[in-house]
Amino acid sequence: MHNGFFRAASCSPALRVADVDFNVGNMLSMLSILKDEAPDLVVFPEMSVTAYTCADLFHNSTLLDAAVRGLRRLVDECPPELPLVFCGMPVLAAGCLFNCAVAFCRGHVLGVVPKTFLPTYNEFYERRWFAPAYEALEMTTVEIFDGCSVPFGTRLVFETASVKVGAEICEDLWATIPPSCGLALGGAEIIANLSASDDITGKFPYLLSLIKQQSARCLCGYVYASAGFGESSTDLVFDGKDIICENGHILAQSDRYARGNKYALADIDIEAIRRDRMHLSTFADCANLNRNYTSIIKTPDVAARTELRLMRDIDPRPFVPSDKANLAERCEEIIHIQQSGLAKRLSATGCKCIVVGISGGLDSTLALLVAVRAFQSLNLDPKGIIGITMPGFGTTNRTHSNALTLMESLGVTSREIPIADAVNLHFRDIGHDPAKHDVTYENSQARERTQILMDVANQAGGMVLGTGDLSELALGWATYNGDHMSMYGVNAGVPKTLVRHLVQYFADGMADGPGRTALIDIIGTPISPELIPADENGNITQKTEDLVGPYELHDFYLYYMLRYGFSPRRIYLLARKAFEGSFDDETIKKWLRTFMRRFFNQQFKRSCLPDGPKVGSVTLSPRGDWRMPSDASAALWLKECDEL
Repeated sequence: MHNGFFRAASCSPALRVADVDFNVGNMLSMLSILKDEAPDLVVFPEMSVTAYTCADLFHNSTLLDAAVRGLRRLVDECPPELPLVFCGMPVLAAGCLFNCAVAFCRGHVLGVVPKTFLPTYNEFYERRWFAPAYEALEMTTVEIFDGCSVPFGTRLVFETASVKVGAEICEDLWATIPPSCGLALGGAEIIANLSASDDITGKFPYLLSLIKQQSARCLCGYVYASAGFGESSTDLVFDGKDIICENGHILAQSDRYARGNKYALADIDIEAIRRDRMHLSTFADCANLNRNYTSIIKTPDVAARTELRLMRDIDPRPFVPSDKANLAERCEEIIHIQQSGLAKRLSATGCKCIVVGISGGLDSTLALLVAVRAFQSLNLDPKGIIGITMPGFGTTNRTHSNALTLMESLGVTSREIPIADAVNLHFRDIGHDPAKHDVTYENSQARERTQILMDVANQAGGMVLGTGDLSELALGWATYNGDHMSMYGVNAGVPKTLVRHLVQYFADGMADGPGRTALIDIIGTPISPELIPADENGNITQKTEDLVGPYELHDFYLYYMLRYGFSPRRIYLLARKAFEGSFDDETIKKWLRTFMRRFFNQQFKRSCLPDGPKVGSVTLSPRGDWRMPSDASAALWLKECDEL
């Protein structure tokens, strides 16, 4: 394991039915190549030593003796750099033949895992040749060769590179309760599946769903290696499926129909798996019901790995699906959550009026669009939505025009209440110089706007709809008791990188016209609170991302800090991979420190947040997912940032 990642290889060697020498030679050839990739685990398919489709030859002593010799050759000639290897072969013990996964490392057979569930239906008839694991009775060891006995059973877990690995075989995964459930609850963080699954129409997507579901249920990495080219095609075709999965997500796959030796290779995030197992109390509860389920077998020590390039993709936008179809589905789901939350709040209060400040920016636009959807779902008149533009010292014609156009196109009530005179009067009252563009200058405008919204809501018998998003909550980028406050924060669970896509989704579903044109321009407008006067050409001068850093980076930091509890050092490691070619190391470090500093010292704003719906796995509600003292120290996190 390196930097919390465990490198696994899933292999499908070309083989010949019953030609043990050929099969073992091909496996050794693959191991020789793989050693340069420094995997912590290598998994070969079910019956990879003999081939799976030997049929009645499995009961022939010539094949069985050859399999033992082949295993010995594999064990003796396996490169010593490889910590743990699984191969498949028939094993004769106590008068029964078992379909087994054999674990070995550095000249030692570590243990033998028999197959629990033997398919004997349709094209499968394994009970003709093999005994299921439960017929091994009390047998806990098996003699492989030279009178040497090794551990035998379905409860073996092998510990290598400080990571625990269990094994199951093909049909075991398809069972009602796969053996991997008990192995995971007994400590296994990686499950190896040695398989020989034939290919028929529609089977592969179902298999993928099984692998993803089992890895998610067991909170584990799942390394699946299935027999491929060379198996008998008398009645079946084997396509060679190599799949590596982590907690419900496919990390790597090989080309199913490629001929010859092939493999998939990926780094499994053990630190993420361990964090989820620690954090999700249900897993621990289940594990406590399965104590003493497994036996741990430690592998011989292998030299520590040198610095390796991370072998997995790290999505720079973890909140945003990369696939367009999935993105559209996700957007619709999030909007439904937002509008349902708001509709429930309106129904519960009997309120038929919403007041929302419309700036011409992304957040207020999304809040307005969701409000319209909520009113539609309740059959309420959109005129009950009062959108108020409140131009101030930094408002530009671009944002002001877009705000007015959008409200007109949506059919809501539009009001304009300028704030400059009121704020200047306030500056006179408190003795502040308007030429001094400091925090007082900015926050006075934000609080004046909130006062207007609250008072209009009182006039109209309505409620103020908050517009701030999840990213702003993380950074504290809101004026306390200003735009920080509302009666319901509809965007509270939506990160900034996703807001833009949600607005785009609305635009895509809108007919061409002024409203859609305004939405497209809003999407392209720089993010800004517009609290500082525009330049001489009327352009925005105060750009949020120039001040606090790119939201693309901050959302990445937020996701990995809250979703997995990662340290700054590990977040930096992932960010370097994710943003390679986009941001240099110094930029990543600079804004990571900013994020950590602001995240801690702005907690007091999150401790008194208005209600708002959770829409994803990361949220900052003090009543739900995130409870942190407002005076917690950031010293440890900042120190680690400084040491990067």
